[in-house]
Amino acid sequence: MKFFREFRKQEVFVLCYRIFLAFVFYQFARLLFWFFNKNLIRVDGVSEYFGLAFHGIAFDLTAILYVNSLFILLSLLPVVINTKPIYQKILFWIYFVTNGIAYAMNFGDFIYYRFSQTKLTSAAFQVAQHETNIFKVFATSVTEHPFVIFWFVTLMIFWIFLYKRFKIQFKKPNKLVPYFAWSAVVICLSTVLIVGGIRGDFKHSTRPINLVDANKFTRTPVQGNLVLNSTFSFFRTLGTNHFREVHLVDQKFIDENIDTYKLYPREVSPKPNIVIFIVESFGREYSGAFTKDRNIKNYVSYTPFVDSLAEQSLIFPNAFANGRQSIHGMSSILAGIPTLADAFTSSPYSNQKIQSIVSVCNDLGYDTSFYHGAPNGSMGFQGFGNILGFKHYFGKDEYHNDKDFDGMWAIWDEPFLQYFAKNTGKAQPFMTTVFTASSHHPFKIPEKYDGKFKKGPLEMHEPMQYTDYAIKKYFETAKKQPWFQNTIFVITGDHTNQIFYPEYEKAMNRFAVPLLFYSPNPAYKLKGVDNEFAQQIDIYPTLADLIGYNKKIRSWGRSLISENRYPAMIINSDSASEQFIIGNYIYRFNGENVTEIYDKNDLGFEKNLINTVKNPETERGKILSKAWYQDYMYRVINRKLY
Repeated sequence: MKFFREFRKQEVFVLCYRIFLAFVFYQFARLLFWFFNKNLIRVDGVSEYFGLAFHGIAFDLTAILYVNSLFILLSLLPVVINTKPIYQKILFWIYFVTNGIAYAMNFGDFIYYRFSQTKLTSAAFQVAQHETNIFKVFATSVTEHPFVIFWFVTLMIFWIFLYKRFKIQFKKPNKLVPYFAWSAVVICLSTVLIVGGIRGDFKHSTRPINLVDANKFTRTPVQGNLVLNSTFSFFRTLGTNHFREVHLVDQKFIDENIDTYKLYPREVSPKPNIVIFIVESFGREYSGAFTKDRNIKNYVSYTPFVDSLAEQSLIFPNAFANGRQSIHGMSSILAGIPTLADAFTSSPYSNQKIQSIVSVCNDLGYDTSFYHGAPNGSMGFQGFGNILGFKHYFGKDEYHNDKDFDGMWAIWDEPFLQYFAKNTGKAQPFMTTVFTASSHHPFKIPEKYDGKFKKGPLEMHEPMQYTDYAIKKYFETAKKQPWFQNTIFVITGDHTNQIFYPEYEKAMNRFAVPLLFYSPNPAYKLKGVDNEFAQQIDIYPTLADLIGYNKKIRSWGRSLISENRYPAMIINSDSASEQFIIGNYIYRFNGENVTEIYDKNDLGFEKNLINTVKNPETERGKILSKAWYQDYMYRVINRKLY
């Protein structure tokens, strides 16, 4: 029993109490934030507010652990003098200096939010660094809104009062061995909990929570600002925001040459249903239908069903992804927003009103839904889906059968796509999107299918065949549904994955994904092979055209079925440079200037023509690259994506 006397129960208890106080006062700040901005953030009743505040605890946890990591470490380190008054006084000052600064961010948002319509993020640094009168602005704001200082000072005094209610009594450890042993155990356990708390989850399948995840729990996107706290939004966006407005060309040139808004007048009745397949890691390399003309020796396809479906579809064998990760694919395909060096979806600007195929369909009275078999919230899909305006979200939680869980990421594709086929179409017209999951690391398939699919030279080949088989079974079920005949199907990949053939090792082909439009209804004329360059951001305007939206849409992509197509401009980024295919050339752009130019067929970037080819087309291509980038930054930063 003497061994357990050095457990440091008093210190651990008081530390937990002090951290708990931070949660309490973050809720006070949340309530005040909403009170002073309730005309901007509508909340219907007390129960809805408390629901939003409850979900905010996860984001508070991350922020509090960020701020208090040093305090927790110093509280638990076995330095023997921990309980001495002087040491406790040092901890007091560390606690309130760090928490005071972080807490003040939330109070600053009482005012800042009214002008920015967003929580405080690291983007504020970019605004401040160009202002010489920032302190004057601050002083004026404080003078005009003294309640902010009043409530901050009042709550900090109350916080200090409660902090001092429990004091640690001096106690010298009697046995150093158990003292150090128990301290090591507590520190190790605390480290695990802190890492999980900062990530927002302990699940392997979930990336650290981000700003868009706040929208998992909201009825409207603007309510995400109430779930978040300013400390979280600031810390989470540090190092992620290189978005900045640039002035590289005249606005007149942009207005005349960058067709941000497009109109596709068409009468369509009845309105078709839309089903979008975003297939995990579906690189163009895996599908024979999209590789026929590549002249690859001993080529093998791993998607027999998609290949057969392609023969009855309109396909684009020269299509590219506009991003590098799954969430990038979602923003590109559904909202026409490509990912540049920094991802829009993890930027301080992601939580804004966005026109998309979802909002277009909502405007036309469609029933809209999103399906992903992973735990709800995984990959940020649910949060971003709520921003886009999906009326329904169906994930692992709604599936209600963990027997079909792959143990790592999500429900296996075959059973989840059967659920998808049978659960959609209850209201028509409908627009629905499914994001598959099985064609992914760790490259496994269900045990019952061991030996069914041929193993290729890459680990990816077997699960890709399984997903193709799952899509085949989906269509067998979908054909029996009453909505099938009047439905338009889109199949594409979110990004590429493992590469085997040298052709797809080329830099631009790292973004090579298939793109297929299919409908059993011949009225939509979705058949043939179109070898023009295409991309994910073309999907949204193409669908808006097909369903006869007849209003202007904001999109940097273009309809691929319009008789009068806008000029193509393929856009993506390798995270170092932005890449544009314009006309006969590929341009690499560093945010200020075009640094490399390649022939459009030089997808491996082998011969830089920047110093050897100078003609009217390349000079115009340079200006178009700058103009597009300037327009993109302006619209994202100034929240003009609608």
